[in-house]
Amino acid sequence: MVLLAGVALLSVAVAGAAALLEPASAAIKSQPAYVSSAVAPSPGEKQSARLADQTPVRVVGAPFVPNTNPRER
Repeated sequence: MVLLAGVALLSVAVAGAAALLEPASAAIKSQPAYVSSAVAPSPGEKQSARLADQTPVRVVGAPFVPNTNPRER
């Protein structure tokens, strides 16, 4: 138990030191986290591939079928 508490305190100290030494920029601090990830990409950026545009992949072997009845083997 003492070892767990020691590791937890050390981890908190390292995280606190890292936060003090490398603060986030002022532009990121002014926006909430959910806003920065929802920004629309600029027209010059490459769009990610859609699921319908991907080429099919050949699967080797039997397909996985989960055992929904544990009494049957």
